[in-house]
Amino acid sequence: MKATIWHNPACGTSRKTLAILENLSRVEVTVVEYLKDPPSAEKLAQLYRDAGITPQAGLRLRGTDAAERGLPQADDAAVLAAMVADPILIERPLVETDKGVRLCRPQDTVLEIL
Repeated sequence: MKATIWHNPACGTSRKTLAILENLSRVEVTVVEYLKDPPSAEKLAQLYRDAGITPQAGLRLRGTDAAERGLPQADDAAVLAAMVADPILIERPLVETDKGVRLCRPQDTVLEIL
């Protein structure tokens, strides 16, 4: 099985999710450090759609100015554009496999798509 994780190595939950993936020998993991290589608005929209959540649900509030910028109430296009321009606004980690996509908070959520 292949899995792609949009990862921030400074995030404990992201590191724990990556460890779960790496400890499973049947999983071939691709790691994308999204702060260095942010996904496009189209890719983010697809990830959130496949995860069954809105871009607003994938918005990182803690440690960001998202609330002050009105992003939790903004439309999808505005949220996605803000995430692409400032990827720290992307809540992490996102994991995609052939079984689906999950925002892995808590990290054990990744098991749903393995």
